[in-house]
Amino acid sequence: MFTRMLKLRLLNAVAPAYFFTATAVTFILHFCFFVPTIFPNPYTSLKGSTIIHTVVFLFLMFNALGNYMMTIKYPAESTNETVVPVCSPHCSDKVDAHYLLNGRHFCKLCKKVILKRDHHCFFTGNCIGNKNMRYFIMFCIYTSCTCLYSLVLGVAFLTVEYSISFENPLTFLTLLPLSIGYFFMGTISGLQLFVALMLYVWLGIGLVCAGFCCQQVLLVARGQTWCQMQRGELVENRSPWRANLSDVFGTRWIVGLILPVQTVEICSENTDVLKQD
Repeated sequence: MFTRMLKLRLLNAVAPAYFFTATAVTFILHFCFFVPTIFPNPYTSLKGSTIIHTVVFLFLMFNALGNYMMTIKYPAESTNETVVPVCSPHCSDKVDAHYLLNGRHFCKLCKKVILKRDHHCFFTGNCIGNKNMRYFIMFCIYTSCTCLYSLVLGVAFLTVEYSISFENPLTFLTLLPLSIGYFFMGTISGLQLFVALMLYVWLGIGLVCAGFCCQQVLLVARGQTWCQMQRGELVENRSPWRANLSDVFGTRWIVGLILPVQTVEICSENTDVLKQD
């Protein structure tokens, strides 16, 4: 148990560093290599295309980082609970959290009581629950879009700079192993190998975030959390799915789609507890 908790704490410190490193690398590749190579002369007729690609990339990056910070800014802990109650005998969370009552958990990593705890997100370093679920979902959406958009630009960069054709679907599957072999043979540059590696990183992060987003939206619509699903609790949903989504995304949800701002009033802790009874 001690070894596993140590690994979780290490992951809790490494994951945010990995996220910020990947973000910085993506930003540098976009403005230092992709745009200058794909659009070499900004004074030609393609100047409009350069501006559009830059604006789209900055918009996606701004929302991904903005919702990331909002997820951290609004943690889901209980500020009124200073004494941790005894863990429920029906608790199935034996590793990172103790189930208490009424949807409350004590997270061993955060060392706080979490209201309506869904899961502990290692990339943000805190738990996802009643206050930051919307920001986490939007973070997943925009991170996925940023990665997949960077993937497209990376493919275009390799096509223009190194004349690599991606017409054959097998080209992408064999790109990384062949690039590694050619790099050690001295045939290709380190930049080409690094961009090929980043294509797989963007694809992996993009697909994982998209999967997380779909899963969380489904759980929110059902009025259920990941912890409840793990314990096998079938929540008797007294509210329609529209009301459940409104509780998380708010009535001004359209604003939340384009800006990382608060669009829903944070319910009091007593209200959250009553909803779980």
